[in-house]
Amino acid sequence: MPENILELRDVKTHFPIQTGFIIKRSAGAVKAVDGVTLSVKQGEVLGLVGESGCGKSTLARTILQLVPTTGGEVILEGRSLTKAKKGEMLKCRLDLQMIFQDPYASLNPRMTVFATLAEPLLVHGICRRDEVQLQVDDLMRKVGLAPRFAKKYPHEFSGGQRQRIAIARALALRPKIVVADEPVSALDVSIQAQILNLLAQLCRDMNLALIFIAHDLSVVRHISDRVAVMYLGKIVELGPALDVIDRPRHPYTRALVSAIPVPDPAAEKTRKRIVLAGDPPSPINPPSGCAFHPRCPYAIDRCREIVPPLVPAGDGREAACIRLAEIPQGA
Repeated sequence: MPENILELRDVKTHFPIQTGFIIKRSAGAVKAVDGVTLSVKQGEVLGLVGESGCGKSTLARTILQLVPTTGGEVILEGRSLTKAKKGEMLKCRLDLQMIFQDPYASLNPRMTVFATLAEPLLVHGICRRDEVQLQVDDLMRKVGLAPRFAKKYPHEFSGGQRQRIAIARALALRPKIVVADEPVSALDVSIQAQILNLLAQLCRDMNLALIFIAHDLSVVRHISDRVAVMYLGKIVELGPALDVIDRPRHPYTRALVSAIPVPDPAAEKTRKRIVLAGDPPSPINPPSGCAFHPRCPYAIDRCREIVPPLVPAGDGREAACIRLAEIPQGA
């Protein structure tokens, strides 16, 4: 098996809450990411799913050190990003890139596509100035765009084309791992399929590792090798994509899977939907014990007292639930 290219060890990202105008006082913290341990192998696609507000995007930005970690460590090929100085971090950017959710917001409207793609090549010394044109043309072709479009500005493209440009920019430095934060959520279904197929093809061709963040589990099932399910800043289930989505073990994952639309109307009518009670708890004051216990249909008194660790759940999966052995599979 290939070595891990990225490791997260008990990563925490908390945002302090302060009160007072002149004298600032601490009033707690938003625990957006609260103890995540993960690893990604070279060439692997890891899907990251969960409800809005569970900490997926914050985890993505923490991996890239766009927001500082409160605790734990992010390790890229043996290099600690959390301890890296500014110069060291600049070198690490060559191997670690991100595709943002809104390509129009992440592209400079005053820069042409050529300038957008040429800038990282020149800043990091990937090629000489006389080679930039060839490199930009190659990047455009890789993402399915004609090189002549490089003279245009972002507002002259459709949403799908802008996302292709954002992908080209992420690939410009020839990274080893890319974090894609819901890259297809704002696109039409037909364009989503094109972008997903493009990302899958690029991962195969470039042996690229990808962390793919999404709400749509059917999309994640299509592109991912493994899936990590996140709830209130923690990973509650982790394993091979087909096993996690087709045979979920954690009660929260079961609820997510039951919400996936089925294209067969007859099957949709007979399908049992799991509706969770209440709203997700606040990350400012999370529940004691298992964070999911206020909404879990299988919760018992022990769930309020014990923080469940990720434990083996069969078929190479892990789940954070103290009642795994007691809950019938398929229940």
